[in-house]
Amino acid sequence: MTRGLRGERGANAVEFALILPLLIVLVLGIAEFGHAFQVQGTLSAAAREGVRAMALQNDPVAARTAVRDAAASLSPTVTNAQIVFTPTACPTTGGSTNIRVTISYRMPYLTGFFGTGLNLTGTGVMRCNG
Repeated sequence: MTRGLRGERGANAVEFALILPLLIVLVLGIAEFGHAFQVQGTLSAAAREGVRAMALQNDPVAARTAVRDAAASLSPTVTNAQIVFTPTACPTTGGSTNIRVTISYRMPYLTGFFGTGLNLTGTGVMRCNG
């Protein structure tokens, strides 16, 4: 009877050794997905803040500041070069033109296990002058 249990212990160890790498990859993937989901939410919120500031104030400097303040938790931080306005400003004459703010961000992976990083984009659109 002890001979059968000893053989089972060895089989369990081999099965665990075969499954462990898969479990580790699964846990790392869940962590990376959660991080990417959080960064994407931050980028979307920052783009909304930036487009709101641009639509109401028509000031690209204030809008870029609003984006950077809303995305302050990101590391590396968002730079001015990553923030694009389309069109570059709200028209001063009539019309209901929309302004779009797009943030392009390279998110580095937490673990580096799946590569170096992932390109994410946050976009916000609002009608000029509220």
